[in-house]
Amino acid sequence: MHEPSGSTRRQFLIATAVAGGSAWFLWPDRGAAFDDSPPYSGPVGEVTITEFSPGGVSAGAVTLPKVIKTDAQWRRQLSPLGYVVLRKFDDETPFSGAFHKNHEAGIYRCAACDTPVFGSADKFDTNTGWPSFTKPLAAANIAIVQHGMLPQAIVCARCESFLGDLFDDGPQPTGLRHCINSVSLRFVPANTPRSATAVFAGGCFWGVDAVYKHTRGVLSVTSGYAGGAASTANYETVSDGASGHAESVRVIYDPSLIAYETLLKVFFLVAHDPTQLNRQGPDTGPQYRSSIFVVDAAQKVAAETAVANLEKMKLFNRKIVTAVVPLDKFYPAEAYHQNYLALHPNEPYIRYNDIPKVEALKAEFTELYRENVAS
Repeated sequence: MHEPSGSTRRQFLIATAVAGGSAWFLWPDRGAAFDDSPPYSGPVGEVTITEFSPGGVSAGAVTLPKVIKTDAQWRRQLSPLGYVVLRKFDDETPFSGAFHKNHEAGIYRCAACDTPVFGSADKFDTNTGWPSFTKPLAAANIAIVQHGMLPQAIVCARCESFLGDLFDDGPQPTGLRHCINSVSLRFVPANTPRSATAVFAGGCFWGVDAVYKHTRGVLSVTSGYAGGAASTANYETVSDGASGHAESVRVIYDPSLIAYETLLKVFFLVAHDPTQLNRQGPDTGPQYRSSIFVVDAAQKVAAETAVANLEKMKLFNRKIVTAVVPLDKFYPAEAYHQNYLALHPNEPYIRYNDIPKVEALKAEFTELYRENVAS
């Protein structure tokens, strides 16, 4: 199938209309790690867990779908060690984890699906080399199962990933020791702010906007421009390709519910193709480049680490060209660009280029997808 004549969205719409609606959707040139086993076909089901604030205060019960993924999905979404521990029921080396000596106040979430599982108030020191807790945050958030030679394996109630083992040699009042692998946890400090900002550029902002609007933990998404001056931050000028701007989205998210690193996974695995230089699908020009505009040093480290890890895992058959650059200023786009997919779901460009991205989010990150979109 050939590329429609022209390289802009407006030209694409004209071309697809003339061609009777036929178009193409260029998905990333992915490596062997994307060759999934047959998708899960059994009942998905739901689970009711209790949500918690970073300070460990109950936020009430919530019913969510179980997280079911293929082995290939888990492999590409988790670190190599995380995959071996969480999905293959192995243990990290004692004293090697990040949290066995952590005394900071906060809560610990499942590293695979972000279910809150343990709290610092129930953590106690041992000489085992693994974090230990007298009890979970909520009994319904974990399950105790027999797995092979493990008589009391502790798993996440939502994704059934392995967290650690249960022993009866803990302190009172429970007398229990939940011995947990650090790599199975994501720590959320008690003083974590309830909102933070991330800015991504991955081609046409309509589709990237829609992907993050459907992502759990995202509070709002705004389409706009980044990388250029205020005087050129308008669609007509940016479309010429010489403004220095990239079509971008500003994502306001709750870091207590979703980590910046998880937003990066969505960006690389769902929202766009990071191997395309100065283009995305039918759109060509530097305004459609792949960039991460970081707001601080921590984001810079996280973004550069994500790129390095993906390259090492060889998830793509071509080199990742995503630029990691400091954010100078983000300029919101014109009103008619905001929430574009939801307002124009039947436009040919949207149907062939952007709706598949939202469907990919639902398939790749079932734990993150939500029907009700952010603002």
